[in-house]
Amino acid sequence: MPFIRRDEMPRPVRKRTIYQKPDCTFFTAEEAGKKTVQLTLDELEALRLMDEVGLGQKECALRMHVGRSTFQNILNEARKKAAGALVHGWNIALYGGQVEVSDDAELGCCRFALRTLERIGGISQREEKTMKLAVTYDPKNGEIFQHFGRTEYFKVYDLVDGKVQKAEVCSTQGQGHGALVGVLRQLGAEAVICGGIGGGAQEGLKKAGIAFYGGCSGQADQAVEDFLADKLQYQEDIQCDHHGEHHHGECHH
Repeated sequence: MPFIRRDEMPRPVRKRTIYQKPDCTFFTAEEAGKKTVQLTLDELEALRLMDEVGLGQKECALRMHVGRSTFQNILNEARKKAAGALVHGWNIALYGGQVEVSDDAELGCCRFALRTLERIGGISQREEKTMKLAVTYDPKNGEIFQHFGRTEYFKVYDLVDGKVQKAEVCSTQGQGHGALVGVLRQLGAEAVICGGIGGGAQEGLKKAGIAFYGGCSGQADQAVEDFLADKLQYQEDIQCDHHGEHHHGECHH
């Protein structure tokens, strides 16, 4: 067997989170013998969130736990396939894709952001887009705490229409590692910005429907401003490597 250098090995694809499986998995063309195009389940979810539910790109990417550019690529491919099938009368098969199904159907629909427009008597009324965003927090310097599993504080920001309405520092009450996911749920956080974060915590956040932005550093307040301006620098495939040790998926000193 030929030796494969580590830097030549293919990069594993992170599973995309979906919230619904299709009721029908095959659509048949009127004419027999037509080709069949495969629409993967993550491509279908991208279409559902963006084009059916009507969410923005950021909210869609948060739900599927992918970067915005990755989401847009998924969506573009889905739209191309769907358009080709409609124009040429192809069969459509819905299956496959690197996906994991969340059991929180409510989160997949409309928890992060409300519908942007609602028609009442022919008049468009805009609803507020609200969100709770948490940041692992070091109160000594106001920076992002670099160790998710050992953070003693979260700074929680109430975001309304793209602006910080309120922010408060909340203690984790000495809880750490996997228990922190429960703390975030109690705080109502829908996403978290952090530094290093291990695989166990990542899986816990995914199951809880909480998006995460790892590998961030610097002032917490500035990171939130960057998040709102779509300029936050984060690592989509962050892994915790503090001292090369792990504990239940978390790094530790």
